[in-house]
Amino acid sequence: MKKIMVTGCNGQLGRAVNEQYAGSTEYELVNTDVGELDITKVEDVLAFVREVKPCAIINCAAYTNVDKCETDVDLAYKINAVGARNLAVAATDVKAKLMHISTDYVFPGDVCEKPLTEFDTTAPKSMYGATKLAGENFVRDFADRFFIIRTAWLYGDGHNFAKTMLKLSETNDTIGVVMDQVGTPTSARELARAVKYLLPTDNYGLFHGTCEGDTNWAEFAATVLRLAGKRTTIEPITSQEYKRRFPASADRPAYSILENYMLKLTTDFTFASWQDAIEVYMKELLS
Repeated sequence: MKKIMVTGCNGQLGRAVNEQYAGSTEYELVNTDVGELDITKVEDVLAFVREVKPCAIINCAAYTNVDKCETDVDLAYKINAVGARNLAVAATDVKAKLMHISTDYVFPGDVCEKPLTEFDTTAPKSMYGATKLAGENFVRDFADRFFIIRTAWLYGDGHNFAKTMLKLSETNDTIGVVMDQVGTPTSARELARAVKYLLPTDNYGLFHGTCEGDTNWAEFAATVLRLAGKRTTIEPITSQEYKRRFPASADRPAYSILENYMLKLTTDFTFASWQDAIEVYMKELLS
């Protein structure tokens, strides 16, 4: 069987990717996380990849703690930028494809008149966004055959916003959630479907990959609690009020609505709506 190497296999997307390929008779997944492979060390990466000889590498590994990226700048660059570079170098060395996952944070997050496409100008305002954009650029520079998928507001099997809301609802009658940050909650399962769809193709390049539609964090939280049958009330608050209550190191984007423009131009793949995807997720989570 052909081998596909997965980094960050224990994260939400890594687990969803494994779910997509479960039972495959064509592909064998070689799962790695920080315990098996330090992607920040190029010689280790080259040695590992040369031994495995994968036909493709799916990079789900990232330093995603937005606040800590502001203070752990070197570590953020090592994982999000240098790690991506090392995987790109190794993929080229063994003639493997590289699937790299990026983020809406590469954009400035300013309010826009229309969803952001792959052709809009990047200008990250946070270190998380800056390091992820550097990773994108390294992939372009060093990988011969690559896919970059930018996603946003990801949730799946692991720590995420939906689970945080459910936990808070156990001890709070009211939860304050920002209402002036808009985007698209995206199921890790839906993103993993896109990964599996694109990987066998030669349709290389940059893609946006989020569920369809858009909402704000307060409405998303209310939807999660409604689907869980919770009576806790969501109090819509501004980002400014949230920062007064819970000081954070990094500003969050006010606008994170991505348009899956290149997928629509070049494929027949479609993501589920965010409403349908969260309903499926909640049913499984609560069953």
